Amino acid sequence: MASFTRVTGKHRHRRPSRLARSGANLAGIATLATTGIVTSLAAGPASAASPGKVPEAEQTGLRQAIVIDDSLARTVDAQAEAQQAAADVAAARAKAEAAAKKRAAEVKAAKKRAAREAERKRLNAFVPPVENSYISTSYGASGGAWSSGSHTGVDFHASSGTTVRSVGAGTVVEAGWGGSYGNNVVIKMKDGTYTQYGHLSAIHVSVGDSVAPGAKIGLSGSTGNTTGPHLHFEARTSPDYGSDIDPVAYLRSHGVSL
Repeated sequence: MASFTRVTGKHRHRRPSRLARSGANLAGIATLATTGIVTSLAAGPASAASPGKVPEAEQTGLRQAIVIDDSLARTVDAQAEAQQAAADVAAARAKAEAAAKKRAAEVKAAKKRAAREAERKRLNAFVPPVENSYISTSYGASGGAWSSGSHTGVDFHASSGTTVRSVGAGTVVEAGWGGSYGNNVVIKMKDGTYTQYGHLSAIHVSVGDSVAPGAKIGLSGSTGNTTGPHLHFEARTSPDYGSDIDPVAYLRSHGVSL
């Protein structure tokens, strides 16, 4: 009886596909990332020849990847810190420069205010018409020497050629011969009053000139109706004769001590 014998043969084991191998490698990398331990990834004949041996990180390339990644992160962090430090320094410098500019502007403004105030005070100041002098004939003194019967101003003692000054700031409205006043100057003051300087030997200003307190306007003398050199000084409410007011009270009201 014929017997049938089953043909036997070897069963071939198929190699894992490339996709499967890649998946296994990725799984191994993930394991390394989470545990820091590299497991056997069926990396080929070498692994098969040495079962249980853990591949060196240098062989897998994973350590290099991790080191490069850490180094890059540190570099990025260092660059970010440097940029932030530079930004902080720039911000501090800008703040300091702005503060310095503000202080400089405040100092400049304060100096301007002080200068304006000093100029205002200077222009509003009054001085005696002759320095280091005294009144030799008072206001209102009576006598035949004056056509009105009384003295319409005051006489300041002054030898011929003594500097005569404007008592305050104003504008010259008359400069020349004034009859019995001889050579005289009349100035309209800033407050609207007028001052007159008579018997001058020389005149140093012209009509229309602006004068400051203490400005030299001429030299004392004895021109006109006079018995000797001196300065005749009047304060008036108008430029005309007869509008005189007490010149001593006028000067004292502007801070001049006589």
